[in-house]
Amino acid sequence: MVGGGQNAFIGAVHRLAANLDGQIELVAGTFSSDPENSQVTGKQLFLNPRRVYASYQEMARREAVLPESERIDFVSIVTPNFLHAPVATTFLKAGFHVVCDKPMTLTLKEAKALRDTVRRTGKVFALTHHYTGYPMVKQARELVRAGKLGRILKIVAEYPQGWLLDKIEDTGQKQAVWRCDPKKAGASGCVGDIGTHAENLGRYITGLQIDSLCADFTTFVSGRKLEDDASLLIRYRGGAKGVLLCSQISCGEENNLNIRVYGTQGSLAWQQEHPNELKFIPKGEPARILRRGNAYVSAVAKKFTRLPFGHPEAFLEAFANVYLEAAAAIRADIEGKGGMFDFPTVDDGVLGMAFIETAVKSAASNAKWTKFPKL
Repeated sequence: MVGGGQNAFIGAVHRLAANLDGQIELVAGTFSSDPENSQVTGKQLFLNPRRVYASYQEMARREAVLPESERIDFVSIVTPNFLHAPVATTFLKAGFHVVCDKPMTLTLKEAKALRDTVRRTGKVFALTHHYTGYPMVKQARELVRAGKLGRILKIVAEYPQGWLLDKIEDTGQKQAVWRCDPKKAGASGCVGDIGTHAENLGRYITGLQIDSLCADFTTFVSGRKLEDDASLLIRYRGGAKGVLLCSQISCGEENNLNIRVYGTQGSLAWQQEHPNELKFIPKGEPARILRRGNAYVSAVAKKFTRLPFGHPEAFLEAFANVYLEAAAAIRADIEGKGGMFDFPTVDDGVLGMAFIETAVKSAASNAKWTKFPKL
């Protein structure tokens, strides 16, 4: 692991998720830019101190010369955004597979270069858009694929939070400090941090690609360097329309990612805060509430379910599903086998960065409607 030292939120989540199914063991890391902090974190995690490194460059170099039976199989990158590309590139070139937090890079240019490196090295690259790991999100995708909604007409995705309503980055709150710093987070704040999840969720469920968008960014908190609220209108290839709202200043909201998809023959709705249920309304029929773990859900949804119905599964299990599939792909590569695997890839990362940069360009433009770039 690179990143995820003391008091880091997402690093601990990655470790719990990776370990959930007993397929992955953490054996090495550089957990902080501060070598002392990294060593303390490694000790807390019961790691061999010789495999707690002072820098990611040292870790890649020294792990690469270990015997194949001892070296790491992959690295998990849980740093702020500006380090994703250089760390991933270093480990890919050293011969290691990569799991990386989102957004994938700081810029679209970096994303394309990283995609080239992944293709050239042939290594597994998984991006932790973990909301795609929920069984009922997969069920929603299966309904769309089976034609149960007919032709998709409209996608409405929302991701409101309230944790940045005050300027807590000035108090030293670690998660806020780097997310509000364009040098570490990139050209976008709210859209880059959570809007990308909403966009990715809509694309994962429907398979639709953006043609153009119209974005309105607002920085409500005075003195903040990046936007903390955004509203987007989206035109998809093929004629569907979309609305995407994301906010980090919505008072009282916690993590209310939700999506509604409307088609000519039906609609569906899913909420992240109530993830075990999927609302499905066939045209002219009563609403149906589909619940995770039941016999009537698809084989795909069943595959990513661990507990019987009535025993809630949620955030960590969804995160773990990304790791579970990435581990299967890495194992297949080690054993020289092929296979189809269900996790976000480097291509999803490129599309995510294209979404961010197009939204930033649109928000800064008087013309507003901005074409999605060719990738």
